[in-house]
Amino acid sequence: MTRPPSRFRPLWVALGFVLCAFGVLGLILPGFPGTVWFILAAAAFSRGDPRWEAWLLSRPVVGTLVADYRAGRGMPLRAKWIACVCIVLAVGLSLGRIPVLAGQVAWVLVGLAGVLFITLRVPTRRDTP
Repeated sequence: MTRPPSRFRPLWVALGFVLCAFGVLGLILPGFPGTVWFILAAAAFSRGDPRWEAWLLSRPVVGTLVADYRAGRGMPLRAKWIACVCIVLAVGLSLGRIPVLAGQVAWVLVGLAGVLFITLRVPTRRDTP
């Protein structure tokens, strides 16, 4: 991958920190994904400053998630279950707040697409003892 011009590198680093903040929110808020933000943050840091990328990858939980994604190892089965349950709960609990039937149907379809993506497209990592 070619490195961006040096004048853009601070912007990539700043974007990496913003994406990390979203990732932290994702670890705290139910129904809000965290891992995807850390994956994007690592990509931004890699374009801005590899030292920040190395810092992110050295974090105990986050670094493992990003490394597993990059290596194509997928998600542990337990994490897939938790993600799908969170999607179903988030859609179910918020459905009544959407006043238009078409909006409710669209929201259910978005949730269904998320569950299908996680179950069918994201590889399941099976840890062997």
